[in-house]
Amino acid sequence: MPAATKKIGLLFGVEDSFPWALVDAIAARGGGEVVAEAVSISALRDTQSFDYALILDRISHEVPFYRTFLKVAAARGVQIVNNPFWWSADDKYFGNIVADAVGVATPRTMLLPHKHRPPNTEAASYRNMRFVDWNGVFEYLGFPIFLKPAYGGGWKDVYKVDDAGAFFTAYDSSRDLVMMAQEAIAFDSYFRIYVIGRERVHLMRYDPSQPFERRYVRDAPPLEAALAERLRRDALALSVALGYDMNTVELAVRGGIPYAIDFTNPAPDADRYSIGDDNFDWIVTNMADVLVERVRNPRPFELTGAWPQALAARARERA
Repeated sequence: MPAATKKIGLLFGVEDSFPWALVDAIAARGGGEVVAEAVSISALRDTQSFDYALILDRISHEVPFYRTFLKVAAARGVQIVNNPFWWSADDKYFGNIVADAVGVATPRTMLLPHKHRPPNTEAASYRNMRFVDWNGVFEYLGFPIFLKPAYGGGWKDVYKVDDAGAFFTAYDSSRDLVMMAQEAIAFDSYFRIYVIGRERVHLMRYDPSQPFERRYVRDAPPLEAALAERLRRDALALSVALGYDMNTVELAVRGGIPYAIDFTNPAPDADRYSIGDDNFDWIVTNMADVLVERVRNPRPFELTGAWPQALAARARERA
């Protein structure tokens, strides 16, 4: 390999279609100056050096060893997509606060205490905690309610409940997870939206009620221009504020207003089988373009996206 060649490393798990297609797409754009390959990892020395210009992270949220590996790589000057420091710190409830700051609507939401104590805690660990006014929770949110983890994804441990009895059955099943209780939006339409490089936006109609392999709606009618523009604006605003260069944003539209349902997805589904050929070709093409551009024109290291400035501006408005 020529000395001037820069490498992009792909860090991934069980997925197959997206990473290897991305390797080929990067090679086609790199002109021999930029190439891509699967990252090779073993035990990590404290003096470790890295020969990657950039690493795309698709799996460290599931493998803690990989997350530390990526933090060290970032400390050694490797660009990481997405930022492992911020990804380690974010959560879906805080995301709602960011959404409010950038003018994106969200369902009414409450954060709930753990149902069961986390490991290494005891009753005295909760001396600051007061009993929850459950009637107040139900009055604020209204039924039906979604219960879902504040730290989570992939629709795991998500429950839709229609009354107090079902709510407590679901809550009792939540173990020591930090759960969000959220107003259910009776939507007219629903979208899953890729945002790549904090500038490229791809709208996909989505039906979360369908089995996983049929959720991406095929042959949907054209969108009204004003709604399409609002969806793009909201998805982009969220991803810029959060600082994610690969993200999906789920927006439920009710009465013409998009509500942000799930929008911290820095390793979104990109499998050809589930998202379909057209969406797959878009994500491979645009991800390759963005990664090659980042290698050729690196960005300065940043800890977060633009949310601190957005929150400060929002606080000034309310003062």
